[in-house]
Amino acid sequence: MTQPLLSVKNLTIDYIGEEKDFRAVDNVSFDVAPGEVFGLAGESGCGKSTIAFAISRLHKPPALIRKGSQILLAGRDVLDLDPKALAAFRWREVAMVFQSAMNSLNPVLRIEDQFYDVLRTHKGMTKAHARERTTEMLRLVDISPDRMRNYPHQFSGGMRQRIVIAICMALDPKLVVMDEPTTALDVVVQREILQRINELRKQFGFSVLFITHDLGLMVQFCDRIGIMLAGKLVEQNDAEAIYKTPQHEYTRKLWASFPSLHGGVLL
Repeated sequence: MTQPLLSVKNLTIDYIGEEKDFRAVDNVSFDVAPGEVFGLAGESGCGKSTIAFAISRLHKPPALIRKGSQILLAGRDVLDLDPKALAAFRWREVAMVFQSAMNSLNPVLRIEDQFYDVLRTHKGMTKAHARERTTEMLRLVDISPDRMRNYPHQFSGGMRQRIVIAICMALDPKLVVMDEPTTALDVVVQREILQRINELRKQFGFSVLFITHDLGLMVQFCDRIGIMLAGKLVEQNDAEAIYKTPQHEYTRKLWASFPSLHGGVLL
């Protein structure tokens, strides 16, 4: 593996309770190479989204990242950034497509204005320049720039998802974190969106941290995969190896949970 773009080392995150703390992420370490798609898979509540939020330091109390944890992006420790540096880091270095992203657009703002908010805040663009960038980004995700004056409710779910991805990419981030980016979309739209993400990744060279509980979808999209169980990273390997020769019992059980088209189970 080349020098990693993202290196997560000994990440430990607790949620502080009045009587007892809950360990959501337990000493997790993994790397993501430049241009790579790395997947985190596991059942709901295993710590995947908690890791995603930690990378951009989006946690709020009672979440606490424990000492000894490191999150390095291009060699810089995200956990050491002061508020001003952190504000510049978000979106420009790491962008995030949140779970149920198609519902995360502001319903009372036109699409053009939502792009403008991001571009003005992080690059100081004028409205005219922001409109040019919006036109460029909408075309990249196969949406007509003529629609930029529309509101989110005037688009389908898949189109809203693509708009969110376009906003995330407007600042040319090095890493895009995608937390269940195709949730609530049908399988045809899922495939279209993942194909578009892959085309954009090859064109612009950004890395992707892809988070889902759908291991079958992940194997098709990712270069390498890590398997989460109860806050721990229990296995990580190339996607093909995770599919053909899973080593951990839990990974085998995940595959066994998929029904076969011919009856029985996959493994």
